[in-house]
Amino acid sequence: MKANDTPVIVEQTFSATIATVWSAITEVDQMRQWFFENIPAFKPEVGFETQFNVESEGRNFLHLWQVTQVVPLKMITCNWKYEGYAGDSFVAFELFEENDSTRLRVTHQVTQNFPDDIPEFLRESCVAGWTFFIKERLDAFLARPRS
Repeated sequence: MKANDTPVIVEQTFSATIATVWSAITEVDQMRQWFFENIPAFKPEVGFETQFNVESEGRNFLHLWQVTQVVPLKMITCNWKYEGYAGDSFVAFELFEENDSTRLRVTHQVTQNFPDDIPEFLRESCVAGWTFFIKERLDAFLARPRS
């Protein structure tokens, strides 16, 4: 992924309230159920930082996240990069109320080029990853009955 690429944008509408979707994307216990199960901690607070490893094809990708912007029930933005690899980006989660539903828009904007020679850093991989997490995993998570 390159800084001059168009941002990756994935949108999905859920039959859930904004509060329900906000909780799913900001409460670590819920995030572990649809996003990354090994997120150690997360708080929707500017300046909050967390890190966790994801292994792929024998390579380790230590995710480094820092929350940079929070508008409760509307938007949260994280700086997203990987220890030991060039590249830097920001991921914004924006919520929009639409009748009895909530639309989520995820925008992944690269600010510093990622390596060309690692498949996980290709634009196609980013699109596929966000599509999987938002349109499949989060959608299935939010469709489950709540107690």
